[in-house]
Amino acid sequence: MFGLFKKKSKVEILQKKYEKLMKAAFDLSKTDRTASDRKQEEAHKVLEEIEALKNTA
Repeated sequence: MFGLFKKKSKVEILQKKYEKLMKAAFDLSKTDRTASDRKQEEAHKVLEEIEALKNTA
């Protein structure tokens, strides 16, 4: 209840985006391997952003 109005940090937002992209990549891997690879590449870029933010803090 108390965390209801808490604003998410940039890292938390990016982690959620990373998880969403990885799930999409997994789902696509069953039907379209090329699209899955593209989603994994997007997820990797988001992961690099997360690591960069963590290193600057």
